[in-house]
Amino acid sequence: MSEYQAREFKVLGQRLKRPDGFDKVTGRARYGADVEAAGMLHGRILRSPHAHARIVSIDTSAAEALNGVKAVITRADFPQAAKGYEDIQDNCMAGERALYDGHAVAAVAATSKRIAKQALKLIKVEYEVLPHVTGVEQAIAPGAPIVQPGKVSKRVPEGFSDNVVRYTSFGHGDVEAGFAKADAVIEREYRTEASHQGYIEPHACLATLDEDGRGDLWVCTQGHYFIRDMSCAVLGLESANLRVTASEIGGGFGGKTTVFVEPVALALAKKSGHAVKLVMTREEVLRATGPTVSTYMQVKLGLNKDGIITAAYARLFYQAGAYKQGTADFGAMPAFAPYELENVHTEGLDVITNRPRTASYRAPGAPTACYAAESAIDEACLELGLDPLEVRLKNAAKEGTKSSYGPTYQDHGLIQCLEAVKDTEHWNAPLAANQGRGLAAGFWFNFGGETSVSVFLNTDGSVTVTEANPDIGGSRASISMMVAEEFGINYEQVRTTVTDTGSMGQNEPTHGSRVTFAVGMAAIKASREIKADIQQRLAKMWDVSADQVIWQDGKAHCTDNSKGIEPMSLPEIGAIANNTGGPIGAHHGANMEGAGVAFGVHICDTEVDPETGFVSVKRYTAIQDAGKMIQPDYVEGQLQGGAVQGIGWALNEEYVYGDDGRLQNPGFLDYRIPVASDMPMIDTVIVEVPNPGHPFGVRGVGETPIVPPLAAVGNAVSRATNVRLRHLPMSPPRVLAAIQSA
Repeated sequence: MSEYQAREFKVLGQRLKRPDGFDKVTGRARYGADVEAAGMLHGRILRSPHAHARIVSIDTSAAEALNGVKAVITRADFPQAAKGYEDIQDNCMAGERALYDGHAVAAVAATSKRIAKQALKLIKVEYEVLPHVTGVEQAIAPGAPIVQPGKVSKRVPEGFSDNVVRYTSFGHGDVEAGFAKADAVIEREYRTEASHQGYIEPHACLATLDEDGRGDLWVCTQGHYFIRDMSCAVLGLESANLRVTASEIGGGFGGKTTVFVEPVALALAKKSGHAVKLVMTREEVLRATGPTVSTYMQVKLGLNKDGIITAAYARLFYQAGAYKQGTADFGAMPAFAPYELENVHTEGLDVITNRPRTASYRAPGAPTACYAAESAIDEACLELGLDPLEVRLKNAAKEGTKSSYGPTYQDHGLIQCLEAVKDTEHWNAPLAANQGRGLAAGFWFNFGGETSVSVFLNTDGSVTVTEANPDIGGSRASISMMVAEEFGINYEQVRTTVTDTGSMGQNEPTHGSRVTFAVGMAAIKASREIKADIQQRLAKMWDVSADQVIWQDGKAHCTDNSKGIEPMSLPEIGAIANNTGGPIGAHHGANMEGAGVAFGVHICDTEVDPETGFVSVKRYTAIQDAGKMIQPDYVEGQLQGGAVQGIGWALNEEYVYGDDGRLQNPGFLDYRIPVASDMPMIDTVIVEVPNPGHPFGVRGVGETPIVPPLAAVGNAVSRATNVRLRHLPMSPPRVLAAIQSA
């Protein structure tokens, strides 16, 4: 049954003040590195200088003897990890082998940062350097150095090295029959390099842990329940004994949903008997935390003269870093998801290399899959002389379409987004010399997951909402707005706070575009429980049946006019709660379902300097179905932020490894993310097709905006140069080489 109920909204859709704005612009907000404790120690981590090496021995005696050093740990100080968490433990502290440049091999805690840094230099590590592999295509080739033997799943096809460890496949129809019907068959290879989420705030935490296994952890994270569960599994602790509190977060984008330094800080705290603070440097963030994947992708696409895609096939290799991941499972599914296809087949393969363990980055794996598929569509359109927008409209998925990855779609707004392209001034504007216009559609699943929310009516009629998902994209404001809408009161009467793991039931992290949808729905349902409770209380007090008490315009009304009862407001109800049964509140916890898919369409204009290969983005428009906008500023910000990150990935950002397997650009000087002067003003168009799975029609919007940009920029640059570029990023040397070779 559909959750959505059509109604007129009074609060939703307004551009209301964000509750954290003042603290953040004045510097009052406390981030991970701002937390301190009396007598705390400073932690530092020693990292491998080799891409792959056996750790023959570690001598920590000189470091331990240094005055001011209170603890030194290696992997020997960690217990056996819980089953399924062995790779997470090994990534936090190397065991027999260091698997990538930057892999942690030891850590110290000292009374000052200077002493901790000095102590690292005194630790003597003897390495036996082993063969390494960092590139996707090199790693999959038979005879490649094997990163981790014995990790291959049974489903992986033959013909690859044992670095190909995971395989997924899905589709329907007969692709070979479909290709036979096509007037143009495009068969291409595409490549993308790894990029980092680029959050400005590095990973930081403060840990305490006593001998009884009880501790506290303050950390910048997207999901403190995941941090608690992973840390406990790595260190052999019970979850109830570790309380984790999330700070404000200076960016995450998926990269702060797992542990890197937190178990290390806890182990140092236990061994030293002191609180330990550990803050990564920027170099450590780039060398040793989780970037996104790099890829090698093969696509074959059939298109007829009428603009119908007759068949589509993709084989996508995702570089997972040194440990088995699941990016191929989810990343490959969005490749052809925007289209209604009779014949489609997609394969995804995870490949391990001597690189850091990859982490999520806004719709993990989808931007690269979209880049390959949408580039192939653009190439086919050029070959047959077809309009790229009309082709996408003719093939667009709609309600009732069987998706390329299996499920049947409920109602969504892809067609409305494509129609909106026609109405933009951008799409109809002329182009100058050396300029090109690219179009791409993108998709993300969205997610619900485990969610716990409590709502309470205070004695003065204000409402407190307690939830446990770090606020990254404005969720405190959005949830407050939904609760205010449900009660029919002003936004200012509701305050939403984010609590620690000891104060609320299990919650998924702030990921998967889930929080506004899932936490908002839980808060709405808790609010409805409160309204039902109030109806019961007032029915007894007014001596009427409960169905004669209704909620309207922020007040409880009695429908029996003969009683002459005046409506009661929340302040009046809160003031007498003690006499009607005590505190008024409700808790709602569930595995939230019905998130609803999200589609977006982006337009990009680029200009290419034919003498240098430099690409400038002249104009950009992001169009997306938001279901129902809660706070428009936040929705527009998500679209603009995703577009900027995708543009950076398409044009400049990449991990560069040398022949020695070491990262060559571990800093923002050489790893270049876009700055304001690189970007035009990014226009947004918000489409609202209500999600049937949410009472107010909400869809998550945080991840879809990064899916189309790689393809939109790629198509624009290729059209500007009349040369198809199939390797991202399209940095000036690559673009210039492509122009000159043509």
